[in-house]
Amino acid sequence: MQNLNSRIAALIEKGVRIPNPMAVEIGDDVNIDRISGESVVLHAGTKIFGKSTLILQGAKLGLESPATVENCFVGPDVNLHGGYFKRAVFLDRIVFGSGGHVREGTIMEERSSAAHTVALKQTILFPFVTLGSLINFCDCLMAGGNSRKNHSEVGSSYIHFNYTPNQDKATASLLGDVPRGVMLNQLPIFLGGQGGMVGPCRMEFGNVVAAGSIIRKDESRPGRLIQESARKSVNIPFTNGLHLTLRRIMANNITYIANLLALMQWYKQARRLFVGRRFPEALLDGLCQTLDTNIQERVNRLIEYCGLMPVGQPLDSAHAICQNELHLNVSRISDILPALQQIDGEGPFRDNFLKDLQKTIQTKGNDYIAVIQALPANVSEWGTQWLQGIVSQVVSGLTGIFPSLHA
Repeated sequence: MQNLNSRIAALIEKGVRIPNPMAVEIGDDVNIDRISGESVVLHAGTKIFGKSTLILQGAKLGLESPATVENCFVGPDVNLHGGYFKRAVFLDRIVFGSGGHVREGTIMEERSSAAHTVALKQTILFPFVTLGSLINFCDCLMAGGNSRKNHSEVGSSYIHFNYTPNQDKATASLLGDVPRGVMLNQLPIFLGGQGGMVGPCRMEFGNVVAAGSIIRKDESRPGRLIQESARKSVNIPFTNGLHLTLRRIMANNITYIANLLALMQWYKQARRLFVGRRFPEALLDGLCQTLDTNIQERVNRLIEYCGLMPVGQPLDSAHAICQNELHLNVSRISDILPALQQIDGEGPFRDNFLKDLQKTIQTKGNDYIAVIQALPANVSEWGTQWLQGIVSQVVSGLTGIFPSLHA
């Protein structure tokens, strides 16, 4: 180790396996105390930067191609096979193929996965959600499924269209939801390959979208087979500044933000009970920090979208929302957000759920998936009611800013 960088030498000394030490780069700002020495493998071409970077036991980086990790929170037994990963959280047993391009705001929960050449940003994937190859899936939250054999999936060559001709990104799509999704007992969602979705969209659990379809509409009914093709399309002149389906776009963005705030309370109050060796406090902190960037991103995009409304050009009577109202009232979103972030769902649903969750942990151990799936149906329902109450309160608070949403 005489000619090695002292930081690499220190990692090897603590047990990190580095087959080719001369081909690995560790930034000066990296805290090597946050890199576990237990079964961690850094393959040739691995580069690690950032003082926030956390790498836990069993993580393996760069097996298929060079991997760059910058200020990421990498959980136990995570395999990042190659690509660029920045300001993201990867929980237990994540597998990500080579060619990844994962940026800030991304959270991949237990046993979710992505194949090669997948791009994510401001994306949240619940346990077991699976992405194919050659996918661009930014600004989405996807839930559904209960195992590696029964999971929500996005087919290869799929794209989530998250930028509009009006130059806004108020386009986050909610596939499933948080209150039911965290219970890991919902039907999966399938989005067929060689397709796409125009955000913001909402998709109910249990829906199947045929390959090659471009989804432009919400589907609130479960158990549907959906196919969109050239035989059924809309082709109308584009008028710059005309924002169609304003009510739906606002409602979907507000509901998305409300679900993220509910998820934050789930992390802070329910997930916190699982803190331990495989899920230390530092990983929980990274989870909450990354979710907070998602919340801020969605709020900022919604504010940006409302600010684009041209003053003095209200929509005709066929539309429920006046552009003037959105433009003039948009500043109030930031004013009430701190109060909305404090809504914790206090009440019997929350208290009874957390009490029974603690009991289940005591008998089953602190394996997150095993405990959640062992909860009796009535306890899961209490948890869903608790989180749904948070969602409803946040939606009510945000829609109250815009009276036209109630028209």
